[in-house]
Amino acid sequence: MNITHRNPIQRRHLLLAGASLVAAGLPSLASAAKGNAAASTWPSKPIRLIVPYPAGGINDVVARMFGDQMGQTLGQPFVVDNKPGAGATIGMAELAKGDDQHTFAFGAISPLTLNPYLMKVAYDPMHDIIPVASVMYAPVYVLATTAFGGRSFADVLAQAQTRQGVSVATSGYGTLAHIMVEQLIRATGGKFVHVPYKGGSQLVTDAAGAQFDLLLANPFAPINALIEQGKLRVLATTGPQRVPALKDTPTLGELGFDKANQTSLFGFYAPRNTEHAVIERFHAEVNRIVLSPEMRQRLRKLDNVPRASKQEDFATAVRKDYALNGVVIEQAHIRVE
Repeated sequence: MNITHRNPIQRRHLLLAGASLVAAGLPSLASAAKGNAAASTWPSKPIRLIVPYPAGGINDVVARMFGDQMGQTLGQPFVVDNKPGAGATIGMAELAKGDDQHTFAFGAISPLTLNPYLMKVAYDPMHDIIPVASVMYAPVYVLATTAFGGRSFADVLAQAQTRQGVSVATSGYGTLAHIMVEQLIRATGGKFVHVPYKGGSQLVTDAAGAQFDLLLANPFAPINALIEQGKLRVLATTGPQRVPALKDTPTLGELGFDKANQTSLFGFYAPRNTEHAVIERFHAEVNRIVLSPEMRQRLRKLDNVPRASKQEDFATAVRKDYALNGVVIEQAHIRVE
């Protein structure tokens, strides 16, 4: 981990995290009428859907699933535009430049709530981009390898108080899992030794080989296979409720670690100048699809939990996560070079 001086943009992000949000003024009658007119004729051309990740991944797959269904009901095709790179910030910067009422993006909230603290980004995450609709979240599993002798999360806490401590692997510095490790350190005062990897391939291999005590990871096929083989044990999960397939496994929130009880949240976003009436219609379409039994089943098969919510609730969740991450990153001096 490198400790460096932050540039003015990063310092501004940290100040914003602790600042109160100013309530927006009520729209004038003229602007309201303009918004209603825009919604009545929208969409008037194909909708560009930016996915700030490579083709073929979970974000791309889900974006295309929704784009196909929304295109049928809205009467205009959704054109998926993959813009990967720099932790998804390249694609989100492209979204922020959209000004035609027909540009949206789909992906995790981390390019808004985490990455702006760790690297220079070409957008203001709390001003240039509107969270439109949540779709799903992926829980984080607290997994024990065969190197860990304990059987429960209570055993983890006990070992963290010893000189040996507990080694915890994640997919890298500045990731959601890394933030969770830092939250556990602050909540318990225990010794959690962070073991960061660069991506998931070697991480999975070393988990199978018991090269560390614990692993924090989202469920996906290689992880699920190691659980089935008995090479990994799930000690806890995260989320507002227990994972249906792991009903006997508590969440970190139930165990008293609310700040570490984080998930990978995914949703749709729009540029800041998108008409409110257009946002409302887009949100309604997404919610309708998320709540359909067919889509809920498809999302669960991808190891995600469907999550429909009000637009303002999704925006609040993003702001809350942004503020929380800012405090942790500053205290832990986390910086990605």
